Formats: sequence, structure tokens, C-alpha cells
Amino acid sequence: MKFRSIAAIVFGVFFMFIAGARADERSTQEIGVQGTGFFTKDSSSNVVNQHTTNSGGFLVSYRYHFNRWFAADVSYGWNRDTQQNISSTVSANVQSNVHQTTVAAVVNLPWRTARFNPYVLAGTGALVFAPTQAAGATVTGAGNQAKATFVYGGGVDYDYTKHFTFRLEYRGLVYGRPDFGVNALRSGLTTNTAQPSAGVIYRF
Repeated sequence: MKFRSIAAIVFGVFFMFIAGARADERSTQEIGVQGTGFFTKDSSSNVVNQHTTNSGGFLVSYRYHFNRWFAADVSYGWNRDTQQNISSTVSANVQSNVHQTTVAAVVNLPWRTARFNPYVLAGTGALVFAPTQAAGATVTGAGNQAKATFVYGGGVDYDYTKHFTFRLEYRGLVYGRPDFGVNALRSGLTTNTAQPSAGVIYRF
């Protein structure tokens, strides 16, 4: 009888410890959906002036936290815009769907609070420009083209509940201007796209 009482106490304390430890554990994985803006800096050379229309899109991401300071992020984004090209010999537009795939390292900053968690990120990836081929919106002969990109940025998470977080984020994308395989649109210029976003994150 005494043994059973001791065993019950030991198991009770053990399970209380496990429950407390699990309650203190932070979620290591998360998935998110964000609405984005896509604002590209104009480019100009002796050959051609290039402007991209502002647009909106979405970003879906998966993030794995190795510890409370460091995480890895894999994201896919989409938007549609039009690159306008003007030179002395050509005036041509290319409307395209832009598919964005990036991999980034995320560092959580030390001045976090109970609910606000700021971070910075940097990584690499690719932008795939796929002309829509819509009549009057795309120059003849334009084809799909992929461009390597450097991604940098940061943001802040607001923990609404244990599993749901609201995220504000800024990403910058640095890449070479696409020419879509059309010689007249080839500028060799590098541009920067600002991609602010807001969305909901689920942690598990």
C-alpha cells in the first residue's frame, strides 16, 4: 500500500513536470499566407528606359526554427505586372506572371517582448517571368525567363494566440532586368523590388 502511494506520487510529479515542460516549448514550425505589394525601381540606360507597373500578389511560406534565435524560411510568391520598355527604336510592353521562390536564413532579434518578435532575413532564390501572351499586352516573341535574385528584409510577428500570429514584413529583391529573349529589350541593368506584406501565420 505504501509502495503504491509512493509510486502514485512519483508518477504524478513526473506527469506534472512533462506537462509543464511541454507548455514551455515553443513551436518549431510555421506556415503562413501573406498579401504583398510589388514595387519595382525604374531602370535607365543609353539603350532603353524600363518601368514596371506596381502590383499586388501573395506569398506563402514555411519556416523552421532550429532554436529561439535562428530559423530557415522557404517561400513562394506570385504577382502580375507589366514591364514597359521605351527607347529611340522601340516602345514595347510585356505583361507577365512573376513566380518567386526563395530560401532565406532568419535571425530573431534579442529585443523581443511577450507578444512582439522582430527578425531579419537574407537569402537567395529565383524570379520566373512568364508572359501572359494576352493580345496587345505582350510584345511578339517574348518568352519565359528566370532571373536569380538576392532577398533581404525583416519584419515583426505579433503572437495573437499560441498558434496564430499576425506578421508585418518587408522584403527587398535584387535581380537583373528580364528581356524575355527579345534583343530590343536587353539592357543588362539590375533593379530592386520592394515587397511589403501582411498576413497570418500558423505555428505548430
